[in-house]
Order: sequence, then structure tokens, then C-alpha cells
Amino acid sequence: MPERLFVCTPSKLGSYADCPRRYRYSYVDRPAPPKGPPWAHNSLGASVHTALRNWFALPPDRRRPEALAGLLRGVWVREGYRDEEQEREAYRRALDWLESYVDGLEPELEPLGVERVVAVKTSVLAFNGRADRIDSRPGEDGPELVIVDYKTGRTGLDADDARGSQALALYAYAAERVFRRPCRRVELHHLPTATVAAHDHTPESLQRQVQRAEETARDIMAAERAVADGADPDEAFPVTPGPRCAWCDYRRTCPAGSQAPEKEPWAAVERTLLAPPTAADPAETV
Repeated sequence: MPERLFVCTPSKLGSYADCPRRYRYSYVDRPAPPKGPPWAHNSLGASVHTALRNWFALPPDRRRPEALAGLLRGVWVREGYRDEEQEREAYRRALDWLESYVDGLEPELEPLGVERVVAVKTSVLAFNGRADRIDSRPGEDGPELVIVDYKTGRTGLDADDARGSQALALYAYAAERVFRRPCRRVELHHLPTATVAAHDHTPESLQRQVQRAEETARDIMAAERAVADGADPDEAFPVTPGPRCAWCDYRRTCPAGSQAPEKEPWAAVERTLLAPPTAADPAETV
């Protein structure tokens, strides 16, 4: 019998790469351990992403800045904030980001896909993922696809972040096969600073990222088989302690994570709100 393909998304692969123990809690243990309280920065990011999705769903003649307040209000996620005052400030800041962002878009922009699922199979993977946006832009030999990923979190993103993102590379690899057009450019659009970090892949660099993903999948399948055969789950899925532990959903369950300083659910948003509305950044501007 051929070995089954490993069904995965970027978040599933990334979870294991960050910490095998977190992967086990998320995808192996049933019932899964309880998670901690929701994070405000996740609520903020989800709200902005959904508002942009709905913006592009409007007819082109209705895509006006004054529509953004209603779009954002209609999808606003309220969980995780310290209090109503912080939530209101987060809403105002998010609306500023959106208004600045759409003001910089080309008026005739019509994405090929918005939150579009792309999927591809290799000899190891059955990959699928939902790209924030897929653009079609003129290239030297005809239309080329571009993967766009929105970011609302940490600042200082640069071309190395775009180059090293396995998720973006897998989206590009899959989109090229779904649409049968070249897809080599990937972009991180950081809304708080109105900047873009971009990288142009080659077929070889995309293939290297696919091979990395396949290696991770093989490691995961080997660990899952070991547990099924009676191995200690803690040994098959070891913990990788570090700064991420403080932000892990399973910090209170994991013995190593519980040693990390506890973060308030709204801590990351508070740091974002204290930053200037637009920060200087060496990356290319939108």
C-alpha cells in the first residue's frame, strides 16, 4: 500500500515547526487540552482581514473609504480586550489602517482571488491553504500571479521575512498549479506601517520550501506512528521552550510553558496602540 499523503495547511506545518508539543495538543490529543482566553491581537487581525475581504466583495463603484467604517463594525470581534476603552481605540486604529491602505491601492485593482483556497499534492503532501489575496499583474511574458498576505502584528518586516515564509511559498507553489500561470512574487502588506515586504522566488527556491514542508510532514507522521505504537507522547512530541511559550494557547497545560511569564490577553494590542499610527520602516511602501 502506498503511504498516505499528509493533509496539511500552513498553520498545521508551522505549529509543529514552532513546537511539536503544541502541535500534539492541537492536532493529536483528543479531547484537546483547554485553551487559554482569546487573544485581543487575534481578534484585531481577524476583524481587519474580514473587513478587507468584504471590501473587495463590493461592486467596484462602491469601494469608497466611507464604506470601511460599516464594514469593520459589522465584522468586529470583541474578545480579549482589556476594557471598552482599549477596544474603542483598537477599532479607531484599525479603521485608520484600512483607510490608509485602500487609499494606496490602484483604483482598477481587481484581485484574481480574495481569501481563495489553493491546493496541491506532492508525493508526500496534500496541501491546502487560504491566501489573503492573489493578484494578477503584467509580467515580461504575460500575466503573473502575486501572493499578498496582510499583517497587523509585529513591525520591522523586511524582504527576508517574505523570502523565508514557508506559507507564502506554498501558496505560490499551489497557485501556480491551480491557475496555470507563473507565481513567484510574494508580499507581506503590513497595514499599521503602510509598508510592503516582498520577495521574488525562483522555481528552485519554491521547490526548496516544498521539500522543507515534506520533511516536516515526514517527522510529524513518524511521531504520530510512534505514539500509536505505544511511545510516550511527551517524547514523541517534545516541547521547544522559548519566548513563544508566553503567547501559547496551551501555556497553562504545558509544564514547560507554565514557567513562562503570563501575558495578558490584550498585551500585544496595547503595545500596538502605544506605537505611532505609522512607523518608519525600510521596506517598500504600498
